[in-house]
Amino acid sequence: MNVALPQPAPSADPGAAVPPAPRATAEQALRLRKDLEASGWGVDAVAHLLGEVGDAALRREVRLPALRALRAAMDEDRAAGARPSPPAVLTALFMLGEPVSAAELDHVLSRTRTRGAAATGLVSPPDTNGRVRALVDLRPHEARDDTGQVRWWVASDLGEMVTGRELAPGHVLGIGGAGLTLAGLVPRTPVGTALDLGCGCGIQTLYLLRHAEHVTATDVSRRALDFTAFNVALAGQEERVELAAGSLLEPVAGRRFDLVVSNPPFVLTPAAVREAGLALMEYRDAGEDVLPGLVAGLGAHLQAGGTAVLLGNWEHHQGRDWRRDVADWLPEEADAWVVEREQQDPVSYAAMWLRDGGVAPERAPEAFDAAVGAWVGDFEERGVEGVGFGYLVLHRPQAPRRPWRVLEEVTTAVEAPLGPHVAQVLEAQDLLAGLDDDAVATLHPVLAADVTEERHLVPGAAEPSVIMLRQGGGLGRAVPVSTAVAALAGAADGELSVAQVAQAVAVLTGAGTAADAVAVRAELVAGVRELARCGFLTFG
Repeated sequence: MNVALPQPAPSADPGAAVPPAPRATAEQALRLRKDLEASGWGVDAVAHLLGEVGDAALRREVRLPALRALRAAMDEDRAAGARPSPPAVLTALFMLGEPVSAAELDHVLSRTRTRGAAATGLVSPPDTNGRVRALVDLRPHEARDDTGQVRWWVASDLGEMVTGRELAPGHVLGIGGAGLTLAGLVPRTPVGTALDLGCGCGIQTLYLLRHAEHVTATDVSRRALDFTAFNVALAGQEERVELAAGSLLEPVAGRRFDLVVSNPPFVLTPAAVREAGLALMEYRDAGEDVLPGLVAGLGAHLQAGGTAVLLGNWEHHQGRDWRRDVADWLPEEADAWVVEREQQDPVSYAAMWLRDGGVAPERAPEAFDAAVGAWVGDFEERGVEGVGFGYLVLHRPQAPRRPWRVLEEVTTAVEAPLGPHVAQVLEAQDLLAGLDDDAVATLHPVLAADVTEERHLVPGAAEPSVIMLRQGGGLGRAVPVSTAVAALAGAADGELSVAQVAQAVAVLTGAGTAADAVAVRAELVAGVRELARCGFLTFG
């Protein structure tokens, strides 16, 4: 691992407001990994310990139900004359912030022991009662992909649920909803080089290491890079990772990558809010709107055929389509697909991010109200009526051509990871963007296995008033189609070309002239382009 960072010894002072990030040599990381593997501490083990109610509460950052369930399990073990189970000890210590005895931790981490855990900065030294406390949040995370299943243990800063305090400006966030959304959105096609831009705790780096030969991880926060270094070492993958400190694209000037992923500091925090006393949070706030410059600059950092996948926010201004503003960000040399998944009003947006940083009306009502007021006031002054959240996907074509642009709103519920869907759409769009209509007519479309057809008829009518094609996967779209396009979808098994289907449809519909037949073919070619863009069709 190439890490040009200072390496001070970690402090184990439990009274420190923000202890240093943990650090481990390759040997220390190996011992700890073997201990954690032997402990059986995984996602299912935690869920079993806490029960359905406690596990669900913990996912919502509500501590008490989980703590009660865990204490009951540990007390039951002790009453039976047994030690608490290793998953119970580790969950109590690192996920719920409960002190545990050094003897119990020594038993669970038989190679590392309490002394080794303290030396790496994971726990405090034992107090006068022989108990230790966690200095970091550490928890199991599991993923499954084409290469199999993997379990990692990921460290980050202790959260507000454990500390009871507002988050520090340099807080390194753990695995949150946005990070998991991004991980699920990224195509997992094998690549040579990948860039994790703004790596935070390193969760995207760990995912990238599953299918990239080499990963570069950057962050403006040296603390974040330290956490990434620790987590990568704990996973035993440090040889294929390069860490670089710096803002956004600065550390990789002049370099190109096959894949770039980023959950950048996109929160739109107005200067008026900071003037009201809200500190900038490094993991989410940049002090300015960074996405326009970042997105515009990414095209120059993509290899031919390379892809960038980001999360982002954008403002909705009164009387103006958000698509017009976001389109101005897009690099000229890259294809672009921007999907808005939801929109929030200014009050909801401000309240959400204030609570995210630990500023809650229950704890500090005056500070909360002042920050909300400043936030909403700034939005009103600039005519911002809402904030959109969504995905930005860029793709640099293998050969120069006119890039395609799709900016849309899709608010359907999605359960499965979208990475395979994104890969399919990019492949189809890349193919179709290089073909004229005559070439598209020669393609042999194949309907995706998850697509169904719905026909809506007015009672007594012979023909349907609406025909819908609906996908079970992907973005769960429902697309209205004409009778001719529905016929194409029904015949799309890879055997017939678009032109052949068009000829058959023209005969069946009684197209009387050559011009009518040409119109049918043009309709089907346009339908193929749209259905492929939505992931309904592939090509045999």
